[in-house]
Amino acid sequence: MTRRACCVEGILIVQRRAVTAVLAAAVLLVTAGCSSGDDWEPEGGGSASADRSGPGASSSAPASAQAAEETPPAKGSVKVVRTVTEGLKTPWGLAPLPEGGLLVSSRDEGTITRVDEKTGKKTELGAVPGVAPGGEGGLMGLALSPSYASDHMVYAYFTSDSDNRIVRMLYDADKPAGEQLGAPDTVFRGIPKGTNHNGGRIAFGPDKMLYVGTGETYVTELAQDKKSTGGKVLRLTPEGEPAPGNPFGSPVYSYGHRNVQGLAWDSKQRLFASEFGQDTWDELNHIVPGGNYGWPDVEGRSDDSKYRNPVDQWSTDEASPSGIAYAQGSVWMAGLRGKRLWRIPLDGTKESARPQAFLEGDHGRLRTVVAAGGGKLWLVTSETDGRGTPGKGDDKILELRVT
Repeated sequence: MTRRACCVEGILIVQRRAVTAVLAAAVLLVTAGCSSGDDWEPEGGGSASADRSGPGASSSAPASAQAAEETPPAKGSVKVVRTVTEGLKTPWGLAPLPEGGLLVSSRDEGTITRVDEKTGKKTELGAVPGVAPGGEGGLMGLALSPSYASDHMVYAYFTSDSDNRIVRMLYDADKPAGEQLGAPDTVFRGIPKGTNHNGGRIAFGPDKMLYVGTGETYVTELAQDKKSTGGKVLRLTPEGEPAPGNPFGSPVYSYGHRNVQGLAWDSKQRLFASEFGQDTWDELNHIVPGGNYGWPDVEGRSDDSKYRNPVDQWSTDEASPSGIAYAQGSVWMAGLRGKRLWRIPLDGTKESARPQAFLEGDHGRLRTVVAAGGGKLWLVTSETDGRGTPGKGDDKILELRVT
């Protein structure tokens, strides 16, 4: 073979390799673009940009990040490992500290207490100024700033004389007990207040935005009024502004709720919320931007396609749900009137098996449940809230091991 022929053959080989590489890259791109799952589809009610901005929305993640989810076993288990602390009065919100310890709010006393999760020792941080307890109102949800490591800010939702509002306070553990909370900075105000149905749960999502569960305070028309913050899930920046990409350009993220009491995200960043029904059905909902969840037009499931149906529903005497947490492939839902902990195993945003009830009547009314990593949960009882029958040691924080 001549030198010229060798050069030509070499050029052809290089060209063939380049074409092969281009084709391979194209195949990868097509594969990634065609991969889909329940959590990658834009869902109703919000604009495409809103869907992409919030948890449970579209994503440009590569196919490798969209691996099939592992469905949890149909049957699970719950073991009460120990009582962490007792003697709490009207506990409501719970926020684990990254440096160790659990912050717990007292609805009626308006105080925040740090509990040493190893010894159970309680240290009162201080009282939150402006709290006006009454009925179901008072100092409720707690959340740590997404920048807590640097700013040490604690967020709290409470009922004032005029409204429900959210404040943030500097937590300084080096100060004396009772003086560890800085002056509250009001982040968001004007949420309707009432004797009952004040909502109260707050949580920072995977997008570092603040999500807020509110109630319609027995003024049912507020739930369908997108200009009202009552009967909603709100989505705010840490400074209290409407979060970028919200479906209506306002704080409202979803509407048509009666009284949202629990917020939690699964491993795919999909948002779930628990909700009090009236006389018939309590609900666990998958929350999507702009979604209408039906109240007061419907309670529980509906055949009307303009309303989002719940993941599941329970009679009010079996649930009356408050806090929820996600662990081990399931949503765990605390029941007040139901006096039990529900396990709802998930396949995407649907049940993979029928819910199971645990701890039925063993510890009375159950208010708040928080995931603590792996199969560990913190569970807060609620026997001193005026509707329970307090026993020795009430109220308590329990450590659970679940599967």
